[in-house]
This record gives sequence, C-alpha cells and structure tokens, in this order.
Amino acid sequence: MLDTEKLALADYRIEKSKKTLIVAKSLINSGDYLDSVNRSYYAIFHAARALLALEGTEFKKHSAVISHFQRYYIKTKIFDNKLSNIIFNAFEIRNESDYEDFYVLSREDTEQQIEDAAKFIDEIEKYINLQKQN
Repeated sequence: MLDTEKLALADYRIEKSKKTLIVAKSLINSGDYLDSVNRSYYAIFHAARALLALEGTEFKKHSAVISHFQRYYIKTKIFDNKLSNIIFNAFEIRNESDYEDFYVLSREDTEQQIEDAAKFIDEIEKYINLQKQN
C-alpha cells in the first residue's frame, strides 16, 4: 500500500499537469505556438514526475526523469511505447523551440503536441488511480 504523502504528491503533480495543459491550450488560441509547446511539454513532465512521487524518487534533470520513465515504465510494458514517443518528441520540440533561434512551429504541430499531452496525462492518471485501489 502506498503511503498518504506519496499519493498526495502524485495527485498534486497530476493536477499541476492538467492546469499546465490548460495554459498550453489558451496560448495556442492566442497564436503563441512556442510558449504553447513549452507548456504542453511541462504538462507531460509533471505527469511523469507524478509517477516518481509514487516511488519516492526524485531527479534534478529532465533527461533523468525521461530515462527513468523509459526504463521502469516503458521497457517493463507498464505503459505502451506511444507514451515514450510522446515524452521524447515533446522534450525535443521544447528544447528546439526554447533554444534555437528562429524556430517555427505550425498550429497543426502545436495542436498535435497538446493532444499527445492530454493522452499522456490521462494514461498516467489512470495508472495512479489503479495504484490507489491496490
């Protein structure tokens, strides 16, 4: 059985993830695609960190969170490989959009990342809810 603190932190991070996704959606509607993909990446990242909360694990680097997710949740087939693709793609796009000069995103690409983030969050939340029942 998971302890109350770990569950509370996981729930907090899922809620933070959902709120961040709402911000991403509002940014796309205002035409701010670069900030929208940034926020949608962070929505995914917070959801991945919700899993870490269940374990009592913490990492300082984004790459470490993603690597841990890959190793312990994708390779073990807890989650489908599509979630691995979502987090890796979002991470790449976020890095390029944040650090590359003149990086251009289309509305379609931004919408796809928001849609992918929603799928990612939903899958993680379902898993966390299942863990609460066990």
